[in-house]
Amino acid sequence: MDSEERTPAWHAALASPIRRSVLDFLVASGVPQSAADVAAQMNLHVTTARFHLDQLLAARLIEREPDRSGQRGRPRIRFTAVVAAQGNPQNQLSHALASVLAEDDDGGRARAIRAGEKWSEAFAGGLATSSGTGAAPLVDLLERLEFAPQLNEEQQSIALTTCPFREAARENPTVVCSVHLGLIQRAARTLGQDDTAVTLRPFVGPHLCVVNLGSDWTAQPSPAALDDEVSTNNAPEA
Repeated sequence: MDSEERTPAWHAALASPIRRSVLDFLVASGVPQSAADVAAQMNLHVTTARFHLDQLLAARLIEREPDRSGQRGRPRIRFTAVVAAQGNPQNQLSHALASVLAEDDDGGRARAIRAGEKWSEAFAGGLATSSGTGAAPLVDLLERLEFAPQLNEEQQSIALTTCPFREAARENPTVVCSVHLGLIQRAARTLGQDDTAVTLRPFVGPHLCVVNLGSDWTAQPSPAALDDEVSTNNAPEA
């Protein structure tokens, strides 16, 4: 199911940790499972299992089919995960890493910010030598990373109108959004701006996050700051 086709039922279904676990079980099993099988696996009453299966059905995350084993009587209904619900390895890895970091005492924020800063190092050279002015180089970077940014110079902010990691961010916002904050703050520092003033407001709307630049980026950045950043990134390893 494409992101544009995801209904409120889709989001509601995956908002429940139990339903996510049920879906993960069906994906991992690879074979149709009955409500009784799900109940036994999840340690639920079979009626509760059927309720969660119905929610996943309504969201079109799973399919149902009769068991055609040839036994007499009403056929038992079995359930399978639809192909689209299984996701891709990249999304699964993002979810797994975010879940592990979220186990930290601070919810993963500190290590996630450091990860974002490390990620930003891959773009430091291009940012430092960019011919763009103000926040334009940062906007270009966020565009390349598929955040669909919209710069508002008057409000000194950047609206992120989409996110390639949105589903992982909804499940672990402290981790995923902190990675993005670390990336943006390090990029600001590379551009000679005050990275400590930069903040990120996640999920201002259902599909909107906002970066507050915190200062007037139309002013010329400090050449010394840019030189220091380039020197740091080009310095030989000890």
